[in-house]
Amino acid sequence: MELFYKLYIKETRQKGRGVFTAEDIPADTLVELSPAIVMTLEEKTLLDKTALYNYIFEWQPEGEPPQCCMAQGYISVYNHSYASNCEYFMNYIDKTIEIRTVRAVAAGDELTINYNGDWNDENRVWFDAK
Repeated sequence: MELFYKLYIKETRQKGRGVFTAEDIPADTLVELSPAIVMTLEEKTLLDKTALYNYIFEWQPEGEPPQCCMAQGYISVYNHSYASNCEYFMNYIDKTIEIRTVRAVAAGDELTINYNGDWNDENRVWFDAK
């Protein structure tokens, strides 16, 4: 699958690197589809002691034990927002993660996801001390 939106990585003032778009992107648009490297809970315990801790996703297909994954592509660089403009979806069969816009995103804007899973979930994430 070929995607045509021009995404790029850029430093942000408060969140480190982030994913941005060079083009306007309409709502409900697939902007990235990337393979995921799935790892066991034991491997996650080891990863939790490294810098990769902040870049892994929980991965738990129904009826299977908890696991984690590292997404390839830009997916691990999308920053968190409680009212994100994108949402991520996991395909457990194909072992992929996709990013879709939930509303239109203007050229030059950062693409964000909500680390809780749902794009508008306001539950606090682990690094937010509020």
